[in-house]
Amino acid sequence: MSGGEVAGILVAVFWAILVSFLAVALARLAQTLKATTKLVADVTDQAVPLLADASAAVRSAQTQIQRVDAIASDVQEVTSNASALSSTVASTFGGPLVKVAAFGYGVRRALGGRKEEAPAAPARRSVIVGRTLPGARRKRK
Repeated sequence: MSGGEVAGILVAVFWAILVSFLAVALARLAQTLKATTKLVADVTDQAVPLLADASAAVRSAQTQIQRVDAIASDVQEVTSNASALSSTVASTFGGPLVKVAAFGYGVRRALGGRKEEAPAAPARRSVIVGRTLPGARRKRK
């Protein structure tokens, strides 16, 4: 065997080893692609019902928001009606009731006369640093 034949055999062996490594790498890549394809299919199978449920929840929330909006507008209308009624009652009955009360007070004062005893003035007290002290000592009866 000559040197050229030995070199050819070595190149052929290295070439065979390289092709073997590439074949193993391609086989593993194929397995990874199969697993990824299965994972994507499973996620799709699970995501479609979830998206349908989310869509139904959004539609339900929209319906509830419309109902709440209708209720809020009704409450606003009732509030404005109550305010108008309150101001009408106040303007209709407020003035005459005040006049009747003042007239009743004047009549009571006129018929009751003046009392001869004036109410005793409350004792004066001084406040010193958070304490209350009597203003003057009184005689006890």
